[in-house]
Amino acid sequence: MALPLNQASPVFKEILAELALLEERMLAHPEALQDEQFIAETYKWIFSITQVAFDCFVWGDSTRPQFVDIVGPTKKWGGDNTDAFYQYCPIDPARTYWVRGRSGDAVYLSLTVYGGPNDGRYSERIIGSLNDRELDVNDRGEFRFWISATPQDGPGILLEADAVAAITRDYLADPTNGERTRWQIACVDDCAPWRETPEDLTRRMTAALTWIRDQAAIVPIPLGVRNRVDPPYPVPSTTFGWAAGDAAYAMGSFGLSSGQSLVLRGVSPECAFWNLCCWNPYLHTYNAAHDRVSINSETIQLEADGSWEIVVSDHDPDHPNWVCTQGHSEGLLWFRWFLPATTPAPIRVEVRG
Repeated sequence: MALPLNQASPVFKEILAELALLEERMLAHPEALQDEQFIAETYKWIFSITQVAFDCFVWGDSTRPQFVDIVGPTKKWGGDNTDAFYQYCPIDPARTYWVRGRSGDAVYLSLTVYGGPNDGRYSERIIGSLNDRELDVNDRGEFRFWISATPQDGPGILLEADAVAAITRDYLADPTNGERTRWQIACVDDCAPWRETPEDLTRRMTAALTWIRDQAAIVPIPLGVRNRVDPPYPVPSTTFGWAAGDAAYAMGSFGLSSGQSLVLRGVSPECAFWNLCCWNPYLHTYNAAHDRVSINSETIQLEADGSWEIVVSDHDPDHPNWVCTQGHSEGLLWFRWFLPATTPAPIRVEVRG
Protein backbone atom coordinates (compact mmCIF):
# COMPACT_ATOMS: atom_id res chain seq x y z
CA MET A 1 0.00 0.00 0.00
CA ALA A 2 1.36 3.42 -0.94
CA LEU A 3 2.22 5.75 1.92
CA PRO A 4 0.25 9.03 2.15
CA LEU A 5 2.02 12.17 0.91
CA ASN A 6 3.96 13.70 3.77
CA GLN A 7 5.65 17.10 3.55
CA ALA A 8 8.05 16.20 6.35
CA SER A 9 9.35 13.06 4.66
CA PRO A 10 12.02 14.67 2.43
CA VAL A 11 13.61 16.63 5.28
CA PHE A 12 13.41 13.55 7.51
CA LYS A 13 15.46 11.67 4.91
CA GLU A 14 17.87 14.60 4.69
CA ILE A 15 18.45 14.45 8.45
CA LEU A 16 19.20 10.73 8.30
CA ALA A 17 21.60 11.26 5.40
CA GLU A 18 23.34 14.13 7.18
CA LEU A 19 23.92 12.05 10.31
CA ALA A 20 25.35 9.24 8.21
CA LEU A 21 27.77 11.66 6.55
CA LEU A 22 28.95 13.17 9.83
CA GLU A 23 30.82 10.07 10.93
CA GLU A 24 33.10 10.00 7.90
CA ARG A 25 33.40 13.78 7.65
CA MET A 26 34.46 14.26 11.28
CA LEU A 27 36.88 11.34 11.44
CA ALA A 28 38.54 12.38 8.16
CA HIS A 29 38.67 16.08 9.13
CA PRO A 30 42.14 17.70 8.97
CA GLU A 31 41.89 18.55 12.68
CA ALA A 32 40.80 15.05 13.74
CA LEU A 33 43.01 13.42 16.35
CA GLN A 34 44.34 9.95 15.67
CA ASP A 35 43.38 8.11 18.83
CA GLU A 36 40.60 5.81 19.99
CA GLN A 37 39.12 8.28 22.47
CA PHE A 38 38.63 10.90 19.76
CA ILE A 39 36.75 8.33 17.67
CA ALA A 40 34.50 7.39 20.61
CA GLU A 41 33.87 11.06 21.42
CA THR A 42 32.92 11.70 17.79
CA TYR A 43 29.86 9.49 18.11
CA LYS A 44 28.86 11.00 21.45
CA TRP A 45 29.18 14.49 19.97
CA ILE A 46 26.93 13.54 17.04
CA PHE A 47 24.34 12.15 19.46
CA SER A 48 24.53 15.32 21.60
CA ILE A 49 24.00 17.83 18.81
CA THR A 50 21.17 15.74 17.36
CA GLN A 51 19.39 15.51 20.70
CA VAL A 52 19.77 19.26 21.30
CA ALA A 53 18.56 20.05 17.76
CA PHE A 54 15.38 18.03 18.25
CA ASP A 55 14.70 19.37 21.76
CA CYS A 56 15.18 23.01 20.73
CA PHE A 57 13.69 23.15 17.26
CA VAL A 58 11.38 20.18 16.71
CA TRP A 59 9.79 20.12 20.17
CA GLY A 60 10.22 23.77 21.22
CA ASP A 61 7.00 25.78 21.57
CA SER A 62 7.08 29.54 22.21
CA THR A 63 3.38 29.63 23.17
CA ARG A 64 3.69 26.96 25.88
CA PRO A 65 7.42 27.16 26.58
CA GLN A 66 9.46 25.05 28.92
CA PHE A 67 13.15 25.02 29.65
CA VAL A 68 15.02 21.95 28.39
CA ASP A 69 18.60 20.95 29.19
CA ILE A 70 21.06 21.66 26.41
CA VAL A 71 24.31 21.31 28.38
CA GLY A 72 25.03 18.82 31.13
CA PRO A 73 26.73 15.52 31.93
CA THR A 74 25.10 13.73 28.96
CA LYS A 75 25.00 16.67 26.53
CA LYS A 76 28.54 17.56 25.54
CA TRP A 77 29.02 20.04 22.70
CA GLY A 78 29.67 23.72 21.99
CA GLY A 79 31.89 24.39 24.99
CA ASP A 80 29.97 22.55 27.68
CA ASN A 81 31.06 22.94 31.28
CA THR A 82 31.39 20.38 34.05
CA ASP A 83 30.16 22.87 36.68
CA ALA A 84 27.16 24.16 34.76
CA PHE A 85 23.68 23.38 33.55
CA TYR A 86 22.25 25.31 30.59
CA GLN A 87 18.59 25.30 29.56
CA TYR A 88 16.86 26.62 26.45
CA CYS A 89 13.40 27.73 25.42
CA PRO A 90 12.12 29.48 22.29
CA ILE A 91 10.79 33.03 22.55
CA ASP A 92 8.16 34.84 20.47
CA PRO A 93 9.09 38.55 20.40
CA ALA A 94 5.42 39.57 20.33
CA ARG A 95 4.52 37.78 23.58
CA THR A 96 4.94 38.38 27.30
CA TYR A 97 6.51 35.80 29.61
CA TRP A 98 7.05 35.52 33.34
CA VAL A 99 10.02 33.57 34.64
CA ARG A 100 10.24 32.15 38.14
CA GLY A 101 13.09 30.30 39.74
CA ARG A 102 14.75 29.00 42.87
CA SER A 103 18.51 29.34 42.98
CA GLY A 104 19.41 26.17 44.89
CA ASP A 105 23.18 25.95 45.39
CA ALA A 106 24.14 28.01 42.34
CA VAL A 107 27.10 30.33 42.87
CA TYR A 108 26.14 32.16 39.66
CA LEU A 109 22.99 32.05 37.55
CA SER A 110 21.65 34.04 34.63
CA LEU A 111 19.15 34.14 31.80
CA THR A 112 20.05 35.59 28.41
CA VAL A 113 17.72 36.40 25.51
CA TYR A 114 19.26 36.10 22.05
CA GLY A 115 18.28 37.66 18.75
CA GLY A 116 18.88 36.60 15.19
CA PRO A 117 17.51 34.24 12.56
CA ASN A 118 14.67 31.90 13.50
CA ASP A 119 15.59 29.10 11.12
CA GLY A 120 18.10 27.00 13.06
CA ARG A 121 21.12 29.20 12.49
CA TYR A 122 23.05 30.40 15.53
CA SER A 123 21.91 33.62 17.18
CA GLU A 124 23.73 36.78 16.21
CA ARG A 125 23.53 38.92 19.32
CA ILE A 126 22.38 39.31 22.91
CA ILE A 127 19.18 41.28 23.39
CA GLY A 128 19.29 41.31 27.18
CA SER A 129 20.30 39.33 30.22
CA LEU A 130 19.82 39.18 33.98
CA ASN A 131 22.02 37.48 36.56
CA ASP A 132 21.51 36.74 40.24
CA ARG A 133 23.29 39.97 41.25
CA GLU A 134 20.61 41.93 39.41
CA LEU A 135 17.56 40.00 40.60
CA ASP A 136 15.58 40.34 43.81
CA VAL A 137 16.31 36.92 45.34
CA ASN A 138 14.49 36.25 48.64
CA ASP A 139 15.69 34.25 51.65
CA ARG A 140 14.42 31.03 50.07
CA GLY A 141 16.41 31.67 46.90
CA GLU A 142 13.27 32.52 44.89
CA PHE A 143 13.15 35.15 42.17
CA ARG A 144 10.77 36.37 39.47
CA PHE A 145 11.09 38.59 36.38
CA TRP A 146 9.45 39.29 33.03
CA ILE A 147 10.43 38.97 29.36
CA SER A 148 8.26 41.12 27.10
CA ALA A 149 8.10 43.60 24.24
CA THR A 150 6.38 46.02 26.63
CA PRO A 151 7.74 46.98 30.07
CA GLN A 152 6.18 45.27 33.09
CA ASP A 153 6.54 45.82 36.82
CA GLY A 154 9.82 44.74 38.40
CA PRO A 155 13.03 43.47 36.79
CA GLY A 156 12.85 42.17 33.25
CA ILE A 157 14.26 41.95 29.73
CA LEU A 158 12.75 44.07 26.96
CA LEU A 159 12.33 42.08 23.76
CA GLU A 160 13.17 43.26 20.26
CA ALA A 161 11.70 42.13 16.95
CA ASP A 162 14.31 39.42 16.28
CA ALA A 163 14.22 37.74 19.72
CA VAL A 164 14.30 33.97 19.24
CA ALA A 165 15.42 32.17 22.39
CA ALA A 166 16.25 32.36 26.09
CA ILE A 167 19.07 30.39 27.68
CA THR A 168 19.61 29.91 31.40
CA ARG A 169 22.94 29.21 33.09
CA ASP A 170 23.52 27.99 36.61
CA TYR A 171 26.97 27.17 37.95
CA LEU A 172 27.56 25.00 41.00
CA ALA A 173 30.75 24.54 42.99
CA ASP A 174 29.73 20.89 43.44
CA PRO A 175 27.47 19.99 40.49
CA THR A 176 27.33 16.33 41.52
CA ASN A 177 25.86 16.89 44.98
CA GLY A 178 24.56 20.45 44.79
CA GLU A 179 20.97 21.48 44.06
CA ARG A 180 20.40 22.93 40.60
CA THR A 181 18.47 26.11 39.96
CA ARG A 182 14.82 25.40 39.19
CA TRP A 183 13.59 27.48 36.26
CA GLN A 184 9.97 27.92 35.12
CA ILE A 185 8.57 30.07 32.33
CA ALA A 186 4.99 30.85 31.30
CA CYS A 187 3.48 32.78 28.40
CA VAL A 188 0.68 34.97 29.76
CA ASP A 189 -0.93 35.86 26.42
CA ASP A 190 -4.00 34.14 25.03
CA CYS A 191 -3.11 31.57 22.38
CA ALA A 192 -5.16 30.19 19.53
CA PRO A 193 -6.11 26.48 19.70
CA TRP A 194 -3.03 24.42 18.90
CA ARG A 195 -2.96 21.98 16.01
CA GLU A 196 0.06 20.18 14.54
CA THR A 197 0.45 20.87 10.83
CA PRO A 198 2.78 19.25 8.29
CA GLU A 199 4.00 22.71 7.24
CA ASP A 200 5.05 23.68 10.76
CA LEU A 201 6.67 20.34 11.51
CA THR A 202 8.61 20.53 8.23
CA ARG A 203 9.81 24.02 9.19
CA ARG A 204 10.94 22.79 12.60
CA MET A 205 12.74 19.76 11.20
CA THR A 206 14.46 21.95 8.62
CA ALA A 207 15.66 24.23 11.42
CA ALA A 208 17.03 21.20 13.29
CA LEU A 209 18.89 20.09 10.16
CA THR A 210 20.32 23.58 9.66
CA TRP A 211 21.52 23.65 13.26
CA ILE A 212 23.21 20.24 12.95
CA ARG A 213 24.98 21.34 9.79
CA ASP A 214 26.10 24.63 11.32
CA GLN A 215 27.52 22.88 14.40
CA ALA A 216 29.38 20.43 12.19
CA ALA A 217 30.94 23.34 10.29
CA ILE A 218 32.54 24.69 13.49
CA VAL A 219 34.34 21.59 14.76
CA PRO A 220 36.72 19.92 15.24
CA ILE A 221 38.71 23.06 15.93
CA PRO A 222 42.50 23.29 15.64
CA LEU A 223 44.47 22.96 18.86
CA GLY A 224 47.04 25.53 17.77
CA VAL A 225 50.35 25.85 19.59
CA ARG A 226 50.46 23.20 22.31
CA ASN A 227 51.25 23.96 25.94
CA ARG A 228 50.23 27.58 25.76
CA VAL A 229 47.34 29.71 27.09
CA ASP A 230 46.46 32.82 25.13
CA PRO A 231 46.10 36.08 27.07
CA PRO A 232 42.60 36.36 28.60
CA TYR A 233 40.25 38.67 26.78
CA PRO A 234 37.77 40.93 28.55
CA VAL A 235 34.02 40.62 28.87
CA PRO A 236 32.89 41.00 25.23
CA SER A 237 30.74 43.83 23.92
CA THR A 238 29.42 41.48 21.22
CA THR A 239 29.01 37.71 21.17
CA PHE A 240 28.52 34.92 18.66
CA GLY A 241 26.04 32.12 19.05
CA TRP A 242 24.84 31.36 22.57
CA ALA A 243 27.89 32.71 24.43
CA ALA A 244 27.51 34.55 27.72
CA GLY A 245 27.77 38.33 27.75
CA ASP A 246 29.21 38.76 31.25
CA ALA A 247 32.29 36.52 31.24
CA ALA A 248 35.97 36.86 30.36
CA TYR A 249 37.68 33.91 28.69
CA ALA A 250 41.07 32.41 27.89
CA MET A 251 41.81 29.45 25.64
CA GLY A 252 44.88 27.27 25.50
CA SER A 253 45.94 23.76 24.57
CA PHE A 254 48.17 20.98 25.80
CA GLY A 255 50.24 18.31 24.11
CA LEU A 256 51.94 15.99 26.57
CA SER A 257 54.08 12.89 26.24
CA SER A 258 53.88 10.03 28.72
CA GLY A 259 54.99 11.20 32.16
CA GLN A 260 54.75 14.90 31.35
CA SER A 261 52.62 17.49 33.18
CA LEU A 262 51.52 21.01 32.30
CA VAL A 263 51.76 23.48 35.18
CA LEU A 264 49.55 26.57 35.00
CA ARG A 265 50.08 29.52 37.34
CA GLY A 266 47.99 32.65 37.69
CA VAL A 267 45.95 35.04 39.80
CA SER A 268 42.22 35.46 39.25
CA PRO A 269 40.48 38.79 39.79
CA GLU A 270 37.54 39.15 42.10
CA CYS A 271 34.59 37.55 40.30
CA ALA A 272 31.37 35.62 40.86
CA PHE A 273 32.92 32.31 39.79
CA TRP A 274 35.71 31.00 37.58
CA ASN A 275 36.86 27.63 36.36
CA LEU A 276 39.10 25.68 34.00
CA CYS A 277 37.79 22.82 31.84
CA CYS A 278 39.57 20.38 29.55
CA TRP A 279 37.97 19.95 26.12
CA ASN A 280 38.52 17.81 23.06
CA PRO A 281 38.43 19.44 19.58
CA TYR A 282 34.61 19.13 19.62
CA LEU A 283 34.54 21.63 22.54
CA HIS A 284 33.34 18.66 24.57
CA THR A 285 34.43 18.15 28.19
CA TYR A 286 35.97 14.94 29.44
CA ASN A 287 34.05 12.54 31.69
CA ALA A 288 33.69 14.23 35.09
CA ALA A 289 31.94 11.19 36.58
CA HIS A 290 35.28 9.38 36.87
CA ASP A 291 37.98 12.03 37.44
CA ARG A 292 38.42 15.70 38.15
CA VAL A 293 38.66 17.05 34.62
CA SER A 294 38.03 20.65 35.66
CA ILE A 295 38.65 22.88 38.66
CA ASN A 296 36.86 25.98 39.90
CA SER A 297 37.21 28.94 42.24
CA GLU A 298 35.40 27.10 45.05
CA THR A 299 37.46 23.89 44.93
CA ILE A 300 40.94 25.16 44.11
CA GLN A 301 43.58 25.41 46.84
CA LEU A 302 45.20 28.85 46.71
CA GLU A 303 48.73 29.86 47.61
CA ALA A 304 49.32 32.16 50.60
CA ASP A 305 49.43 35.22 48.31
CA GLY A 306 46.10 34.33 46.64
CA SER A 307 47.69 32.98 43.46
CA TRP A 308 47.08 29.44 42.22
CA GLU A 309 48.92 26.58 40.58
CA ILE A 310 47.13 23.90 38.55
CA VAL A 311 48.74 20.71 37.26
CA VAL A 312 47.24 19.13 34.12
CA SER A 313 48.37 15.54 33.47
CA ASP A 314 47.23 11.98 32.94
CA HIS A 315 48.96 10.67 36.06
CA ASP A 316 48.35 11.77 39.66
CA PRO A 317 51.17 14.20 40.58
CA ASP A 318 50.13 14.28 44.25
CA HIS A 319 49.05 17.92 43.86
CA PRO A 320 45.87 19.38 45.38
CA ASN A 321 44.97 21.11 42.11
CA TRP A 322 45.42 18.19 39.73
CA VAL A 323 43.21 18.15 36.60
CA CYS A 324 43.18 14.78 34.85
CA THR A 325 43.46 14.43 31.06
CA GLN A 326 42.01 10.88 31.16
CA GLY A 327 44.52 9.53 28.68
CA HIS A 328 44.19 12.38 26.19
CA SER A 329 47.68 13.28 25.05
CA GLU A 330 46.47 16.57 23.56
CA GLY A 331 43.45 18.77 23.98
CA LEU A 332 42.08 22.21 24.78
CA LEU A 333 42.11 24.28 27.98
CA TRP A 334 39.31 26.77 28.60
CA PHE A 335 39.16 29.33 31.40
CA ARG A 336 36.12 31.51 32.12
CA TRP A 337 35.53 34.19 34.77
CA PHE A 338 31.98 35.44 35.42
CA LEU A 339 31.53 39.11 36.35
CA PRO A 340 35.27 39.75 36.78
CA ALA A 341 36.27 43.02 38.40
CA THR A 342 39.14 43.31 35.88
CA THR A 343 40.41 41.39 32.87
CA PRO A 344 42.41 38.42 34.24
CA ALA A 345 46.20 38.56 34.05
CA PRO A 346 48.06 36.27 31.61
CA ILE A 347 48.58 32.67 32.74
CA ARG A 348 52.09 31.27 32.99
CA VAL A 349 52.75 27.80 31.55
CA GLU A 350 55.50 25.25 32.21
CA VAL A 351 55.96 21.67 31.00
CA ARG A 352 57.44 19.25 33.54
CA GLY A 353 58.81 15.76 33.02
